[in-house]
Amino acid sequence: MGDGPGSSITLISRRDLLRIAASGALSWPLGTRLAALEATTPETLYNGIRLGSPWPPRLKYPNEHPVLPPYLLDPPAIVPIDVGRQLFVDDFLIEETSLLRTWHRPDYHPANPILRPQTEWELRDDVSERTGQPRNPSAMVFSDGVFFDPKDRLFKMWYMAGYGAFTCLAVSRDGITWERPAFDVVPGSNIVTTVFRDSSTVWLDLDAAKPSERFKMTMWYDHRLLMLTSPDGVHWSEVGETGGVDDRSTFFRNPFRKVWVFSLRANENESVLSGRYRQYWEDAEFTAARNWSGRPPVAWVKADSKDFTRPGIAATSELYNLDCVAYESLMLGLFSVWRGESNTREKINEVAIGFSRDGFHWHRPDRETFLGVSDTEGSWNWANVQSAGGGCLVVGDKLHFYVSGRQGRPGTSAPGVCSTGLATLRRDGFASMDWLPEEARNRRIGTTADGTLVTRLLTFRGGHLFVNADLRGGELRVEVLDRSGTVITPFTQAACEPVGGDGTRLAVRWRQGSLAELAGQPIRFRFTMTHGRLFAFWVSQWPTGESGGYPAAGGPEFAGTADTRKSS
Repeated sequence: MGDGPGSSITLISRRDLLRIAASGALSWPLGTRLAALEATTPETLYNGIRLGSPWPPRLKYPNEHPVLPPYLLDPPAIVPIDVGRQLFVDDFLIEETSLLRTWHRPDYHPANPILRPQTEWELRDDVSERTGQPRNPSAMVFSDGVFFDPKDRLFKMWYMAGYGAFTCLAVSRDGITWERPAFDVVPGSNIVTTVFRDSSTVWLDLDAAKPSERFKMTMWYDHRLLMLTSPDGVHWSEVGETGGVDDRSTFFRNPFRKVWVFSLRANENESVLSGRYRQYWEDAEFTAARNWSGRPPVAWVKADSKDFTRPGIAATSELYNLDCVAYESLMLGLFSVWRGESNTREKINEVAIGFSRDGFHWHRPDRETFLGVSDTEGSWNWANVQSAGGGCLVVGDKLHFYVSGRQGRPGTSAPGVCSTGLATLRRDGFASMDWLPEEARNRRIGTTADGTLVTRLLTFRGGHLFVNADLRGGELRVEVLDRSGTVITPFTQAACEPVGGDGTRLAVRWRQGSLAELAGQPIRFRFTMTHGRLFAFWVSQWPTGESGGYPAAGGPEFAGTADTRKSS
């Protein structure tokens, strides 16, 4: 509104100001900013977050220091929770709590490496053979991809066979023991492409419009990404090349917005920025990435001042790669962080994690290593660990993370034997909100009350509340509050049947009433625990507890891209 007739002054709300700032538009002239604000209709996401305009933000450089995402600075007044399990990896869902957040790490599987170079083509290393150096045999995911294919009921892994040589496909019925089928691309082998390659990405697209495009691949070659599609993951057809890009560039699907996103390596040596960082490019069509359709990628993210290098290495950490995937209600980012290198040990990369609720801005509160190298010389992962395309799979009550592991060759910078390993984590188990009385007493002298967590205002369409929680030695109860904080009868704590035990899908019930009666109404949940860890909650449309969210690269219990009743 203006100061009077003919006034040109426009007042902008704090929320709009934050949105514009997040988009980078505050660098525009004032008149351009106001015109852009009035001319665009911001996109509102499934979780109530309103995107900035233009989208993606037109950044020239990524941030050198951690920046809180705009959706955490100014969260939606009401958060819809119909898509996916709701994780406590940030404070987006939390109004107030006395619980303590704990971060958790995966465990490497005792059978590692679960795929190691064995065949003639996996033992190949043309460069080393030509130069008379020891070979670096390879059977490793270098992003590539690991997915569960519901059509064949098989785990499928694409990987680099031979150092910089071929792309192969292995299959498994349990995700642990892998077989090499014989295909006809190179008869008698499991090779699916013979193009000499650097890193690659494969994606199983269960929503593909054409059967011939069910699998998608990019492969770095001559400063471009070759783009390929396939009906079966074995026989590939080239469909174009992207615009110019450095090596170690990958892509992923963001199903929340139905776009393909390219995570691109860039390198700057200007005074304001040094080393590797990532650029971002998106489109609804995979093949639109040909020559970037005349729209250059934008700056995205880099290793920042909170990332660290290994002790004794005088270097600044860099972001070597970023593989992403939709997991339940958010985007999971696997940040391959370069920790430094020397002439006596191959470059050290480890995987850290980040989370995004808008698909662009990342929150990385936990900077400790998520999937790391071993400090024992001779270990399959002593030198280098990086993530797989597809991120992770849901296998029962666990998440499967597949990684490349380079054994290195002590005293040199060579990668040595390159294999594939497996790490597992509790489903939804990235972070928990804990009430452990003994720990609470240490931090809050004299505290004896139960722990509580109250959510922000939420809406839902379902009628069945579930939690992922470890409540051994205690119990959890839930009550429902209205906008003013008044408990809604009959959804009281006293009427809630206590939830105990340890499970990734525990039902919460009240002696009377159905949550479906509150569908569409803004409410808050108040969780109360006597002892335990709370990992996630969600309101399902089905009494069997499907979340409606995205199970990353899939798993045996899912028939499609989402966790719905149709898949049970």
